[in-house]
Amino acid sequence: MGEKLSKEYNPTAVLQEIEDKFQMFQILNENGEVVNEEYDPKLSDEELIELMTRMVYTRILDQRSISLNRQGRLGFYAPTAGQEASQLASHFALEKEDWILPGYRDVPQIVWHGLPLWQAFLFSRGHFVGNQAPEGVNVLAPQIIIGAQYVQTAGVALGLKKRGKKNVAITYTGDGGSSQGDFYEGINFAGAFKAPAIFIVQNNQYAISTPRDVQTAAKTIAQKGIAAGIPCIQVDGMDALAVYVATRDARERAINGEGPTLIETVCYRYGPHTMSGDDPTRYRTTDIDNEWAAKDPIVRFRNYLEGKGLWSEAKETEVIERAKDEIKEAIKKADEAPKQKVTDLISNMYEEMPQNLQEQYEIYKAKESK
Repeated sequence: MGEKLSKEYNPTAVLQEIEDKFQMFQILNENGEVVNEEYDPKLSDEELIELMTRMVYTRILDQRSISLNRQGRLGFYAPTAGQEASQLASHFALEKEDWILPGYRDVPQIVWHGLPLWQAFLFSRGHFVGNQAPEGVNVLAPQIIIGAQYVQTAGVALGLKKRGKKNVAITYTGDGGSSQGDFYEGINFAGAFKAPAIFIVQNNQYAISTPRDVQTAAKTIAQKGIAAGIPCIQVDGMDALAVYVATRDARERAINGEGPTLIETVCYRYGPHTMSGDDPTRYRTTDIDNEWAAKDPIVRFRNYLEGKGLWSEAKETEVIERAKDEIKEAIKKADEAPKQKVTDLISNMYEEMPQNLQEQYEIYKAKESK
């Protein structure tokens, strides 16, 4: 009987060695203090203020969207509070010509990329106009099928490469999405063809009610990129500067022909998974909620900017009031959109309708004309 495998060949030891190398990247601590000076991106004062503005605005958008949903004025809605740094700081590192393939929680990114807010509201209502991005706004409609956007992103990124574009395709999913087959297929395909893609997993700790620690045996979600042979990093998702730097660097590698990157942003969603009946109090404790509330991305960034003399209560109030006014106008415009008809769904799907649908189309057309 031979000797047991030595450390360098022992699968358990190799796994442990790899997992030990994954340390969460952070620039701002929970108090908004710089703890990793060498990686400070040195954004201009104007850029810092703009990023904070977007985060505050989006928090108000989330609050108002929840209220509108409860009033029956919105349909499907997935709350975003707690993930502003993960979503908006990653988007802040992009260029206008980059493509975003969002999950259903990632409406803020595509709104800041150019999708009119009133159309985002129509998307929530299931109206087809909500999926019609204006010319020059490089976004796809939020994906409802969990993880499917990862495969699509690999394809879009490869298309950009073949066309010689110096742009990237970026996508988002949650920790639960990283357990889907599409997740692995997407990152593997992009890695094999060195497609300029950025894959972000927003690890908000729960896939609906399933805790992250029973989602996978992996110590980090980031390490899953190793199997696909692509760079991967775990980032403090409540730290806007760290998320920005990780995404900026991933984008630079991508457009330089070095292929995709997998980024895990460790964050938390303060609200339910969606407004469709989920009750987070059934699977989360008050202690856990309070622990993450102390890491709030907006509070952390506010402390940082106030320390630099760039932010104030008055400035934040101004952003909040502007957000409320613009949201009010957007929902009003959404209310004024023509009602969706069955014939719209059929005619939008097919250029040449098959016989059976042509017959149904005529039936519904007659009903709608009455």
